Amino acid sequence: MYTIATLCAFSFLAGFVDAIIGGGGLIQTPALLVTLPQYPVPVLIGTTKLPSLAGSLMGAFQYSRRVAVAGRFIGPMMAIAFGASWLGSWTLTRMPNQFMKPVALVILIAVFLYTLLKKGFGQMSQRTISAQQQRIRMWAMGAVIGFYDGFFGPGTGSFLVLGFIALIGFDFLRASAHAKLVNAATNLASVSLFVQKGGILYAVALPMAVANLSGAFLGARLAILKGNQFIRLFFLLIIAVMIIRFGWDLRS
Repeated sequence: MYTIATLCAFSFLAGFVDAIIGGGGLIQTPALLVTLPQYPVPVLIGTTKLPSLAGSLMGAFQYSRRVAVAGRFIGPMMAIAFGASWLGSWTLTRMPNQFMKPVALVILIAVFLYTLLKKGFGQMSQRTISAQQQRIRMWAMGAVIGFYDGFFGPGTGSFLVLGFIALIGFDFLRASAHAKLVNAATNLASVSLFVQKGGILYAVALPMAVANLSGAFLGARLAILKGNQFIRLFFLLIIAVMIIRFGWDLRS
C-alpha cells in the first residue's frame, strides 16, 4: 500500500507538470523504475503510459473548454501522430534508441537559450501563415513528433509546445492546449501497443491514472488562470531539468 501511495504521489505531480508544459515523464518514469526494480523495464514503461493517457485526456478536456482549438486541422494531426507513435514504438522493438540522447540534448540546449533570450517568444498568437501552410506544418509535426514519442519519448509535450509556437504562431497557452490533444493521441497509440503485448501492471497503473488525472486537472486550471508568462517560466524550468537529466545520462 505504501508503494502504491508513493507512486500515486509522483504520478499526481507528473500530471500537474505535464498539463502545464509537458515533461511529466521525467517524474513518473524514474519513480516507477526505482520503486519497482523487480519488473522488466518495458513493463514499467508500459505501465507509465496509462496514467499519462489519463492525464493528457484531462488536460486536453480542460484546455479545450477555454482555449480556441484549430478544429479543422487538429483531428487529422492527432490521427497522424497516433499512427506515427505506433510506428515509433514498433521500431523501438527492432533497434536501440540510445543515439537519440545526444541529439535531443543539443536540441534542448538550443531551445532553452532561444526561449530565454527571446522574451516575446510565445507571448501572443500571431497568424503569419496561410491556412494551407498551417495544415501542412501541423500534419508534419504530428508525423515527426509522434514517431519521436513512440521511439524515444522524453520531452514530447514540450517539443509539441515549441512546434506550435515556432511553426504555427500560437502563444504558450494555445500551444499547450493543442499539445495536450496531440499527446493524448500518441499516448493512446502507446497504450494500445502495450495492451497487445501484455506489458501493463494494471494494479499499479490504474491508481496512478487517477492521481495523474487529478494532477492534470489542477495543472491545466492553473496554466489557464496564470497565462503565457507563467507557462513560459515553467517551460524554461522543465527544459533545464531535461538538459541536466540527459547530460547526466550521457556522462554516466
